[in-house]
Amino acid sequence: MKVPPHLLAEIVSALGSIFVDARYADRVVAVALKEHPKWGSRDRRLFAESVYECVRWWRWYWYLAGLPDADHARPDGISREQLTQVWAAYWVSSGQELPPNVWIDTAAVSQRAQREMPCAIRASIPDWLEHRGQSELGAAWPGLRDALNHPAPVFLRVNTLKNDIPEAQQRLLEEGFQTEQVPHVPYALQLASRGKVSASRAFKDGRVEVQDAASQLIAPFLHVEPGQCVVDACAGGGGKALHLAALMQNRGRIIAMDVHAWKLDELEKRAARAGVSIIESKVIDSDADINGFAACADRVLLDVPCSGLGVLRRNPDAKWKMTDAEVERLLNLQAEILNSYSRMVRPGGKLVYATCSILPSENEQQVAAFIAEHSGEWLLEDDMHRTPETGIFDGFYAARLQRKRTPSISKSS
Repeated sequence: MKVPPHLLAEIVSALGSIFVDARYADRVVAVALKEHPKWGSRDRRLFAESVYECVRWWRWYWYLAGLPDADHARPDGISREQLTQVWAAYWVSSGQELPPNVWIDTAAVSQRAQREMPCAIRASIPDWLEHRGQSELGAAWPGLRDALNHPAPVFLRVNTLKNDIPEAQQRLLEEGFQTEQVPHVPYALQLASRGKVSASRAFKDGRVEVQDAASQLIAPFLHVEPGQCVVDACAGGGGKALHLAALMQNRGRIIAMDVHAWKLDELEKRAARAGVSIIESKVIDSDADINGFAACADRVLLDVPCSGLGVLRRNPDAKWKMTDAEVERLLNLQAEILNSYSRMVRPGGKLVYATCSILPSENEQQVAAFIAEHSGEWLLEDDMHRTPETGIFDGFYAARLQRKRTPSISKSS
């Protein structure tokens, strides 16, 4: 497969934006594709795949290119020539012929690939992540680490407010998108091949939403019912809030809260497209915004900020932007959110704490610490884990807690 010079220049530029300018890979790719509408499907696919594979295996291809390992994580020292060499290492490792204007010692690349290397280099992850993975997950870590290095499928959620599964599948098929249902995830469809589904009429009409299969398990886990008052306290772009609205048959009240107003603005657009009318958005500016809903909600969803290590298949650049110190900061933030936002649950109501992390420190340990701190007030009803070894689910954790009707005085009071 030949790579046109103009396309290679765009790939190298994109890698520079991601690793030198610290921009998010999905945004970099999306902007580049938007700026080049005349690219054909082959060029678009080649560009996106090249960028994501280089990001996913950045440290490994950096090593195969013969570059000093210590420099792979130093953005101020990465040159355009080095970016090109990393791409070249990826390209020849894929069995492809290099374009005439790019040179790399292919024999040396092959020799380096045969050497025994530290796990972190071979798996293309930061040292801190290898250490934390081994410490927290033990024997389960190698399998998880390997699974997180494979691209994830694309999933859709059928919006039951506008159509059922057969109708949604037929609409998508008419536009060239073949799908199949996902076992054990009621309204999930998996795309048979990647495509720009956001440009489809089915998507624009709000019949389907792009949402990971694992993410689609969270809203049903909250056990919502039509007519309830539900708070999605870390709503973000609102994928789970929209799912909750569908489960509630668009009856009741959903308060979508977030500290970022722009995310809630996006949610309002998505809600309009999906035909959802029960979502109210509210920006969290202070504790007063939380206190105003104290003991009012039948259900509260806390999809808390986390390391995102469970979704590295979809966001491979996250492992290069995350640090061990940032994980520690997030652990403190998660505990604060759980302690503060749980006040919104009425006695007898339920709360779901969720992350897209595979780390016990962000998951079971957070929940256990919260219950211990509020002894006698909360009951752990159930929890669930999903991990990516099966190839279907991303990594995530969710715990459903019930607030007792006559809570005892907590230790934090």
